[in-house]
Amino acid sequence: MRGSSVRRRCRPPRWGRLIGALLLGLSLAGPLRAQAPEPVELGAFNPIVILEDAAAALPGTDGGLSTALNILVLLTVLSLAPALLILCTCFTRIVIVIGLLRQALGTQGLPPGQVVMGLSLFMTFVVMAPTAQRIYDEAIRPYANGEQKDHTVAWTRAKQPLRDFMFTQIEATGNWSGVYMMLNYRGIDTSRPGELTRADVDMLSLIPAYVLSELKVAFLMGFRIYLTFLVIDMVIASMLISMGMLMLPPVLISLPFKLMLFVLVDGWQLVAGSLMTSVVQPADVVRAASTAVTGGP
Repeated sequence: MRGSSVRRRCRPPRWGRLIGALLLGLSLAGPLRAQAPEPVELGAFNPIVILEDAAAALPGTDGGLSTALNILVLLTVLSLAPALLILCTCFTRIVIVIGLLRQALGTQGLPPGQVVMGLSLFMTFVVMAPTAQRIYDEAIRPYANGEQKDHTVAWTRAKQPLRDFMFTQIEATGNWSGVYMMLNYRGIDTSRPGELTRADVDMLSLIPAYVLSELKVAFLMGFRIYLTFLVIDMVIASMLISMGMLMLPPVLISLPFKLMLFVLVDGWQLVAGSLMTSVVQPADVVRAASTAVTGGP
């Protein structure tokens, strides 16, 4: 009992420990306050200021936001490239016709979808090469060289060759009904088609009208290809029925004959050549018009 009371007396009071901790904190507060960082200006993290500094540091620029806007325009074009490639070119026509050809042959998944897409893509590149070259010469190259710094003018020059190409296909096929439908839906009077000009049709109305025209042309071409193989299927089916071989699938017998006929007539080259020649180039229309006016080449 006595030992425990002695130990209790030897313990320092609690308020003494609190005072010691307080003095230690005050002694360390001075150095910590001295090492506190200086306040940072909000303008240092302004993205516009950062882009201006980056544009000024790059060689070949006069400062400002030209470099940043160039990067923004490039990223926007890359994000819209798949839609432009599919909807504003002849890719839709080519891929649909080749897909219907594969279905008419009855070869299931042959050729594979990757081959069909790749062939359609490169055929599109070949057909659209004059239009792409015109876009580069009239819009991209002047803007890249600094000859034209207005983004609005560059965009207008870039879309004009594409508009000429789409208008040429619609005029060659005579599918103006899609254009009139889109204009009527947007509240534009089309009761007098002769008074309408190409400038009255904006890109928002032209692109869906062009896609509808391409779908119509593609299915018409696919029907003509499909009809040939349908005749072979009907002949083989009639022969099997007359021979009493009702349990044998006619497709199994007609497939070798369709493949043999398609190879003998060099069908892939005929289909590819017909697809590429079916696309009318704007330069050919201008040349044909000048020949009709002058009376000769």
